[in-house]
Amino acid sequence: MSQALTVQRTLSHLLGEGLQWHAPSGRWWWTDIEGRSLQAWTPGSPEHLVLHLPDRLGCFTHTRSGALLLGFAKYLAVLQSFDTQAVGEHTLGAEALQVVCPVEADTPSTRVNDGRCDRAGNFVFGTLDEAEPRQAIAHYYQYSNAHGLRRLALPPVRIANSTCFSPDGRQIYFSDSPLQTIWVCDYDAASAQVGAPRVFVQWQGPQRDPDGSVIDAEGCLWNAEWGTGTVVRYAPEGGELARYQANACNTTCPALGGPNGDELMVSSARVGLSAEQLAAQPLSGSLFGTRIPAGLALADALFADA
Repeated sequence: MSQALTVQRTLSHLLGEGLQWHAPSGRWWWTDIEGRSLQAWTPGSPEHLVLHLPDRLGCFTHTRSGALLLGFAKYLAVLQSFDTQAVGEHTLGAEALQVVCPVEADTPSTRVNDGRCDRAGNFVFGTLDEAEPRQAIAHYYQYSNAHGLRRLALPPVRIANSTCFSPDGRQIYFSDSPLQTIWVCDYDAASAQVGAPRVFVQWQGPQRDPDGSVIDAEGCLWNAEWGTGTVVRYAPEGGELARYQANACNTTCPALGGPNGDELMVSSARVGLSAEQLAAQPLSGSLFGTRIPAGLALADALFADA
């Protein structure tokens, strides 16, 4: 039986993604990729931050120094100084960004998509192919100040998603969404080497694409299913433990956190929905959530720039 997810923040994002709890600022942070904005909200506040960006932001991470590392469509960039408590609408010009490296500049149809830091503080992310039909020409990468951009020896994908790491950092989870499969393999953060992938979960039947995933303190994986409005918690061995349902079919990225570490939050999207679907699911694009047992939230590492 599914548990209900209720609206925590009413929004109308085209493609809400990358949701994460950032304890130092006490805020939920996320991107609206197609809306070209980075957003943040303090629970209980009537206001939130909307930072308008010069490009689409596929993923991002906070850094140890307090900067932001931003994964734009075709490059990574650093925003060195920004008030993490800001509210209201602001516009960020390209001149405020320090570009650190291009991403797949020789493959015009791909863009940066899902990503997060590994437990050692390296930024790991994947790309997706925007052409139709999508081809398996996108890849996963690790970025660090010490080594720059290193491609992980994982199979090429159509849509990279579900990037997350076991609590000890020795395993990486990843997916190619259209294949309805999440894989797991051994991972060495220092060398950016990976082992042979093995299936973690694989679905049959009607399309239910794995989107964003996160790992909790017990080593369980929480995945948002694009197309079903569902977040599922899986045991470390892959068995289903719990199911949560939102009134928005395109759930995108779950996150665990909140001031007391006892909240599940998930972002959602409006892109690809018909007028009839939007009428039936008018809260699509909002943040949904519920309470979970305390102690499950496992904080993401900050990018190791200091």
